[in-house]
Amino acid sequence: MAYAERMLDTAGGQQAADLPDALVFGLKDGMSTTAHSHAPHSVVFYEGDNATRFYEVDEGIVMLFKLLPDGRRQVVEILNPGTIFGVSAGDLYDCSAETLTRTSLRAFDRREVERSLPLQRHLTRCLLTQMETLHDHAVLLGRKSAIERVSSFLMRLVPQRGGIGCMGPDKESASDSLDVVLTMTRQEIADYLGLTIETVSRVISDLKRRGLVTVERQDRIRINRICGICQLSGIH
Repeated sequence: MAYAERMLDTAGGQQAADLPDALVFGLKDGMSTTAHSHAPHSVVFYEGDNATRFYEVDEGIVMLFKLLPDGRRQVVEILNPGTIFGVSAGDLYDCSAETLTRTSLRAFDRREVERSLPLQRHLTRCLLTQMETLHDHAVLLGRKSAIERVSSFLMRLVPQRGGIGCMGPDKESASDSLDVVLTMTRQEIADYLGLTIETVSRVISDLKRRGLVTVERQDRIRINRICGICQLSGIH
């Protein structure tokens, strides 16, 4: 399970205003931590390892996933900077963590949580925000079509667009486009969306034919009409 340390300015994230700035943005102060640097696609921990530490993403992107006995993988979360993960309810990690890019992490001794009531309160608040994200992902996996899933994934990469309260494109801008960098392979995207890699490729080709996206490289997509992708995502 991961916890978003920096709350989003949404209805659900407004609770962060109740916490002192020093707590929300300075959990490392006065705590025993160690810094770790990881190359892309390095394993931070495996499911079933002893959960002696939890981590904060300082820089980079981390992927949490679970493996089925037959080798199939489900990516359960994609973690950005400012996210805490690896806090387990038991003695073992319940999933595996792998870096997608060059990543800097800060490791906390698990005993810090047991000793610090303010940290426990903060993680509880963060868990409430994380539950909202997991609810959205459950809807994506359980009810959305393939094109809605891929469109929802692309909208994750567009800052401050989509979702409740979206005001659409900037009135001062003549363009509703954006170049986005993909830190995940097609297979990783498929595993996150609960699709096959062939289905993901087919949907992206369909979006290209509609003129909604342009694939510039394997790791770079230009969204030509953000509102068009948003309408296909099932958000509205």
